[in-house]
Amino acid sequence: MPFRLSRTMKDNSGTSGVAPEISEYEERFRADQSRSPGETAGDYKKINELYYDLVTDFFEYGWGKSFHFAPRVPGESFRASLARHERNLSQALELRPGMVAADFGCGIGGPLLEIARFSGAKIVGININGYQLERARQLAGEADLTHLAEFLQCDFLHVETPDESFDAVYSIEATCCAPDKLSIYGEIFRVLKPGARFAAYEYCMTDRFDPQSPVQLKLKGEIELGGSLLNIDDPQTVVDALRSVGFEVLETRDLALQTGPSIPWYEPLVGSGISFASFRSSNVGRWVTLNSVRVLETLRIAPKGSVRVLETLELCAAALAEAGRLGIFTPMYFIHARKPE
Repeated sequence: MPFRLSRTMKDNSGTSGVAPEISEYEERFRADQSRSPGETAGDYKKINELYYDLVTDFFEYGWGKSFHFAPRVPGESFRASLARHERNLSQALELRPGMVAADFGCGIGGPLLEIARFSGAKIVGININGYQLERARQLAGEADLTHLAEFLQCDFLHVETPDESFDAVYSIEATCCAPDKLSIYGEIFRVLKPGARFAAYEYCMTDRFDPQSPVQLKLKGEIELGGSLLNIDDPQTVVDALRSVGFEVLETRDLALQTGPSIPWYEPLVGSGISFASFRSSNVGRWVTLNSVRVLETLRIAPKGSVRVLETLELCAAALAEAGRLGIFTPMYFIHARKPE
């Protein structure tokens, strides 16, 4: 099967497996998620490192090099919609040659490379996960964009750069991995130059979400566990946090609410899969992947625990699709803010 697991690349014997890591991830996640209000989420760094060690290769196989959703119009390919979604952030921030911007939570660098190529700006990718950054540097070299792409491994709540280092900051479905919005937005505010702007696509529960509904709470919980998200906030919490740390909020809106003909952002998770790429992310494609990995794990070709990782991701994918269909969740609440002069 044409995909890689990080542990498979490092150890084809399959004897150690990833089962201990998925168990540790789930235990740490549940312990941190159950903390009292106001209590520090001390394990969030380890949780995120464990999570992305486990899921990165599955993400790249099923989704490509850009780990995010995007609104799509009829006739537009999945890949084209992702690139357009990324370029929209670049245009909102008016990135151009000579500017230095930061990508908070850059993943393996797919969006970063698209934005650097499109804008000509230098982009610094910030990520806590060493395995993802190793892949990002490889992709930057293959794209001949090392002159515009730089990577920094650190906790994005404590970025190892001086105050006022960047001309702009953006983040694509990544600040939701922080334990709270005040911490992450406060750090972004710190590293921005006066007058510079921040734009992001944020995970949010919409005003249709009913916290008294057991069904909706279960969907929210499955998205959080499968996405390494300690809590998915609502739009008002996001806006309040931006203003609390000092930002001037320029614009906010849910891009999932498209006007005119459109294809829902969650369609790749439920679509029939006409193309090979979309097939892998669809219901049927994920079923094929899961059962193929089950065979590989039985044969000790894939590491022990791989099926359990995939089952967690499958639960999350199904919850995302249903929450999207119900309109109780959006992965693309657009925020655009400015640090005062």
